Amino acid sequence: MKKLCYYILVILILISGSLSAQERYAVVVYGATPSGIVAAVAAARQGAKVILLEQTRHVGGLNTSGIGTAETEHMIEETISGLPLEFYTRMGKKYGKPGPTFYFESHIAEQAFTEMLREAKVEVIFEAWADRVGKVGSAIKNIVLTNGNTISGDVFIDATYEGDLMARAGVSYTYGRESREQYHESLAGVRLLDKPIDVSPYDDNGRLLPGFVEAGTLKNGEASKRLINYNFRVMMSTKEDRTPFPAPQKYDEKQFLILKRLLIRHPETRLTDIIDKYHWNVYPDGKYETNNKQNAIISLGLFGGNVGYPDADYAKRAIIYQEHKDWTLGLFHFLLTDPSVPEQLRKEMGQYGLAKDEFTDNGNFPYYLYVREARRMIGTYVQSQKDIFTDTRKADAVALGSHFVDCHHVQKVAISKNQYINEGRIWVKVEQPYELSYRIITPVLKECTNLLVPVAVSASHVGFCSIRVEITWMQLGQAAGVAAAMSAKNQKPVQEIDIHTLRQELRNAGVILSRDARKWENHDQ
Repeated sequence: MKKLCYYILVILILISGSLSAQERYAVVVYGATPSGIVAAVAAARQGAKVILLEQTRHVGGLNTSGIGTAETEHMIEETISGLPLEFYTRMGKKYGKPGPTFYFESHIAEQAFTEMLREAKVEVIFEAWADRVGKVGSAIKNIVLTNGNTISGDVFIDATYEGDLMARAGVSYTYGRESREQYHESLAGVRLLDKPIDVSPYDDNGRLLPGFVEAGTLKNGEASKRLINYNFRVMMSTKEDRTPFPAPQKYDEKQFLILKRLLIRHPETRLTDIIDKYHWNVYPDGKYETNNKQNAIISLGLFGGNVGYPDADYAKRAIIYQEHKDWTLGLFHFLLTDPSVPEQLRKEMGQYGLAKDEFTDNGNFPYYLYVREARRMIGTYVQSQKDIFTDTRKADAVALGSHFVDCHHVQKVAISKNQYINEGRIWVKVEQPYELSYRIITPVLKECTNLLVPVAVSASHVGFCSIRVEITWMQLGQAAGVAAAMSAKNQKPVQEIDIHTLRQELRNAGVILSRDARKWENHDQ
């Protein structure tokens, strides 16, 4: 009996030693998106011990997966400040420029992000996927990863595009579009507003084509769980060393029946009528960033392909990723090979391939699918349309926003046997900057006391459509990083830190907090 008690005591000591030896961090950041990187660096510069958990093999999110712009062409450039401005200035030096550059290549952005993390001594773990969250009461204690490892911390930041940590922590969230009535937003809900397209949305047997819905099922202004379409920001090249477009894993020419019908009616169609293609001023000759073209009949966005994505498990999301990849490569394959494609367009497409200097360990294809919007937290305060245009000042402001209210189309709607419309687009200019409340990144106190969410923020769909660009998320990330370090140091809930101290720390770091700090009347957009 004594021997048994001895062994039990030894086991308890070993377990206790193992637990005490487990490394604990002041701040745990989940998601090395640009916002997550800025949050991690900001917290580390406050003296916090920080770990950054990234789901892929690369840091930088969409800024290292094909988005090569700070979006200054659609916002007020002078509102960019703090760590984000430092990042763009660092890239300017890499391009031999004396100041910041707001246009960049993905691999250059990754270099700059990696340097910032290394200099701040932030520990980075790659291919780290949250399985579940350990909580005691309303506080997160740890994240259990899918590989079985456990990461413990005092304060957590969810900087993923999907809000996965937030959801696993039991924080309230939503996705899709609210009705106009819910937050009294004129831009909200289903938007059956676009010009009809004179192409039949039915197949030759009279069946509705995949990806379409019928108009009779929808009503203007009503709520909808459908999401902004997703696509890849493919980097294309006309250089001799370009990588030929690979064939899709699955190819179904019927997916492109609409395009085939369009080309019959409009044989003069060019590639830029289908795909948005950008050559930023820092790009070498022959290199282009691509995007879904908002007004195109068909483009890089796979309409309806993201249904169920926000709450999907990792295996299902991998399938959705591949379906979008097959759509993208299938579109290229169609344009290159289908006999219905006019010769001029086929030759134009034949000049392109994938840029050989990007995504070199992924077949030159982007790491990230462009998830424009997934979950959105329902937090302490919900940002809505009024906060962009009328109620623009906030006593607890921690960042500025100024991007257009921008929603790509959501779904294709058959309005007759011979016509359809693309539904859901919003494109409204923001003339003056607006202040972003600290409360949009904090959960309700009773749900979680030590989590900050600077990407899947608390906003309506309309409110989110102005926030949802990397630069604004980066600015909110800096606020989250400083707030997390303060919360960990003072052992206070994130909702109860001294907001005046937080704002002063941000000012000390060069962050512009007030829409009145400068005159914006003469800005260029």
